[in-house]
Amino acid sequence: MKETLYTLTVHSENIAGVLNQITTIFTRRQLNIESLNVSASALEGIHKYTITTYSDEATIKKVTKQIEKIIDVLQADYFTDNEIFYREVALYKIPTQELVDSNSIENLISKHNARIIEINDTYTVIQKAGTTEETANLYYDLDKIGILQFVRSGRIAITKSPVEKLNNYLAYRKEQYEDLKNKNGK
Repeated sequence: MKETLYTLTVHSENIAGVLNQITTIFTRRQLNIESLNVSASALEGIHKYTITTYSDEATIKKVTKQIEKIIDVLQADYFTDNEIFYREVALYKIPTQELVDSNSIENLISKHNARIIEINDTYTVIQKAGTTEETANLYYDLDKIGILQFVRSGRIAITKSPVEKLNNYLAYRKEQYEDLKNKNGK
């Protein structure tokens, strides 16, 4: 069975314990979470979880359905890389002396479309936003010079679809609520 990197997006109410319930589903299926990002969404009171994992399609379908059964989860979907736009942010700390002594670092920063966000006597911090491969490529180039620290964020993603499924779901729920309210005469 071929494993693919899938990106799951989960929308839930901002309730404590939801993340634990989600990660438990991955643990039971022995799926490793490659990256995880949780943040507020564009809709007030709703959070978006972006999770990546390697899996086969049958398993990821089951995981997505299990996640959707969690009471506070509004919607869960899975995508392959060609169905989404995604980015990560990476920070690299290098010795400032290396920057001063070598003009190749400036060329690397330009080549990789990165930027310097801090320079002091001891270290320089470089920021790069891009795909996993792009942030890794800059890492490999800077590692030849010397990296003091490195960190990369979890993936953030939006779909290429012109329709936001969550908005459709919430509109449907609102319509159901209004119908019920009208039916009961309230």
